Amino acid sequence: MAVYLDHAATTPLRAEARQAWLDASELAGNASSIHGAGQRARRLLEESRERLAAVLQCDPIEVVFTSGGTESVNLAVKGLWWARADGTEAVVLPDGEHHATLDAVEWLVGQGAGVRGVPLDGAGRIDVERFRGALPGAALATALVVNNEVGTRNDAPALAAEAAAAGVALHLDAIAAFGHVPVTFRAWRGSGAAAGAGLVALSVSAHKLGGPVGVGALVVARDARIAALLHGGGQQRRLRSGTQDIAGAAAFAVAAELAEAERESEARRLAQLRRRLVGGIRSIVPDAELLGDPEDRAPGNAHVLIPGAAGETLLFLLDVAGIAVSTGSACQAGVAEPSHVVRAMGRSEAEARQVLRFTLGRTSSEADVDAVLAVLPDAVARARAASGSSSGTRSGPRS
Repeated sequence: MAVYLDHAATTPLRAEARQAWLDASELAGNASSIHGAGQRARRLLEESRERLAAVLQCDPIEVVFTSGGTESVNLAVKGLWWARADGTEAVVLPDGEHHATLDAVEWLVGQGAGVRGVPLDGAGRIDVERFRGALPGAALATALVVNNEVGTRNDAPALAAEAAAAGVALHLDAIAAFGHVPVTFRAWRGSGAAAGAGLVALSVSAHKLGGPVGVGALVVARDARIAALLHGGGQQRRLRSGTQDIAGAAAFAVAAELAEAERESEARRLAQLRRRLVGGIRSIVPDAELLGDPEDRAPGNAHVLIPGAAGETLLFLLDVAGIAVSTGSACQAGVAEPSHVVRAMGRSEAEARQVLRFTLGRTSSEADVDAVLAVLPDAVARARAASGSSSGTRSGPRS
């Protein structure tokens, strides 16, 4: 692939993380075994847990390794609902959540759960006041730290404070945020909340910041009431049984440390690249629109509405030209449907089908942006012709 601008779907594996995985894979021991080989494996596993906890700013015992972000979200949402202390049924669910959360809650509805929706504003942000209004008497609440499609940042500390004040357990999905914007479990959790209330669970994933695919974690507060999805060996506080992936944990810890060390400088660089890209798109397609908050967003995310051009058609044309982008969450790849996030922002179904998500990462460069801008006029013209749109494009200065 000549130009890769789909880092929000997955970002290339860091060389250091790959080496950490290879080194750890040489260990023969099972971390649950009591012999010397097992204890050496255990030591590396727990050192990796400690290193990841330091980046997440939580206690090592609170880190539960999983097979990825989807499992982390499912463990949090289903586990919190199953472990609720009384007969409360309602789940507070903002409208623009990732499908891992939406589908998990939909499954819980079949188990008797109720749903209290919370609308998004025009920038794709969760309305904190309406979030507060939905909390009283709820079994749990869940929310994104960064919207995975349009990139808008939510006010995670405010959402956590509201949940704590209402005595409701909160899960935050930080999968699109970790490594790209500040994420701090301990500070967001705060102090003074009743046991099992406020921020009690936070999901992260390795492959969004340069770690391997198939590795994630759920931060689970010590006082959280959460039921396990997997049973068997009682590992990880009995929250996630099974032989633990030592190599994956080691690689995740290394990738997280590196991403955090460069996060601020990389955010500045990517934000500048994003502005260059968006400015160039607007010079070519004057009626193109950047969706989401213009600045308070994931630094590498440029979610663009191009009127009159089907996002799927544009994606195909750009792909043929050697440029990888997406129309939304990669977890919904192959499903021809309008973006539920864009619809939740108050846009029409037609507009929700006319979006592209460009996401830049640590391997992105000005040359990548310029390559996109060089092929975009023809791609947009052809996509609009295919849809019968009379809107035009023009070549112009590339910012």
